[in-house]
Amino acid sequence: QVRLVESGGGLVQTGGSLRLSCAASGGPFWTYHMGWFRQAPGKDREFVAAMTGSGSTTNYADSVKGRFTISRDNAMNTVYLEMNSLKPEDTAVYYCAADRTWKWRNDYDYWGQGTQVTVSS
Repeated sequence: QVRLVESGGGLVQTGGSLRLSCAASGGPFWTYHMGWFRQAPGKDREFVAAMTGSGSTTNYADSVKGRFTISRDNAMNTVYLEMNSLKPEDTAVYYCAADRTWKWRNDYDYWGQGTQVTVSS
């Protein structure tokens, strides 16, 4: 059983930056591929970014390419999402997720509780 706890959300102006963190327990962490997803009000949860357990491979949604960066520290059991050049349409609850299968579908095995990101215009 893997437990995930996100932090780092908040209110930021358009063009600003935020760094989300997701601390994992119940690992071993390095055996899990990690993903970030988001859900805006009235919309389905959507894929944002993913990284393999080793950190060697990443994948991003087109809407965040060049602005968001996923990274992980396997020694600290933590995955990060660095978000730059934020736009109002990035406003959503952001979730981290863990799975032993490399994918970016919305069906990861383990999920955090989410952290709110609000971008003001």
